[in-house]
Amino acid sequence: MSIDFTAQQFLLALSSLIAIVNPIGGALIFAQVTGAYSQAERVLLSRRIGVYAALVMLGALWAGTPILNFFGVTLAALRIAGGLVVMSAAWSQLNRPEAREARKQAEAAGSEERGTAPIEFGRDPAPGPLSEIAFFPLTLPFTTGPGTIAVAITLGANRPSAYADRFGFYLGVTVAALAVALAVALIYASADRVVALIGPARARVTGRLFAFLLLCVGTQILITGLTDVFAPLIAAR
Repeated sequence: MSIDFTAQQFLLALSSLIAIVNPIGGALIFAQVTGAYSQAERVLLSRRIGVYAALVMLGALWAGTPILNFFGVTLAALRIAGGLVVMSAAWSQLNRPEAREARKQAEAAGSEERGTAPIEFGRDPAPGPLSEIAFFPLTLPFTTGPGTIAVAITLGANRPSAYADRFGFYLGVTVAALAVALAVALIYASADRVVALIGPARARVTGRLFAFLLLCVGTQILITGLTDVFAPLIAAR
C-alpha cells in the first residue's frame, strides 16, 4: 500500500465531500432551525447528525458502485454520469448559493415546529421528536442530501482496478468521510459562534470557493470516464 496514493485519495475525497456538504453554510441554517432548543440539545443533535452523516457517506462510498454494477452500469458510465451530476451541483452552488440556502431552510423547516422534552446533557435523548429530526430532515436531506450521495458514489467509482491498491483507496476515502462528519458535528455544535464569527455573507463566499473546487473535481471525474470509453477505441485504430 502506497502512503502517497492513500493521501491522494484522502485529499480528493475530503475536498469533494467538504465542498458539497459545506458544514459552515449548513451551520448558519442549523442555528436558525434549532433556535428553540437549548445548547445542550444542540450539541446532542450535532453529534447524532455527525454519526448519521458518516453512515450515509460511507454507505454511498462503499456500496454505491457495487449496487450500480449489479444492475449492469459500467464503471465508465458511472464516472461520466457522476461527473456530470457533480459538475451540475457545483455549478448551481457556484451561481445560486442563495437558492440552495433557501432550499435547505425549507427542507429543515419542519424541525422548527416540533417540540421536545427536556433532556440531560451527555445522555442520549429519549425516543421522541429530538431523536427523530436528527436523521430526517437535519441529516437527510439537509446535511447529506442527494448531491452528497451522488458525489460519494462517484468517488467510489474511481476505485483502482488493481485489487492491491483498493485497500489504500478505501482507507483514504473512509478517513475523509469520517473527517467531514466530525467537522459537521463540531461546527454544528458551535453554530452560534460560527454565525457571530462569519455571518451569512462570508459563508456564501466560502461556499462559492468550495463549489469551484467541486466543479474541478467533477470535471476530472468526467475526463476519467471519457478516457475509459475512448482510449481503447483510439488504441484499436
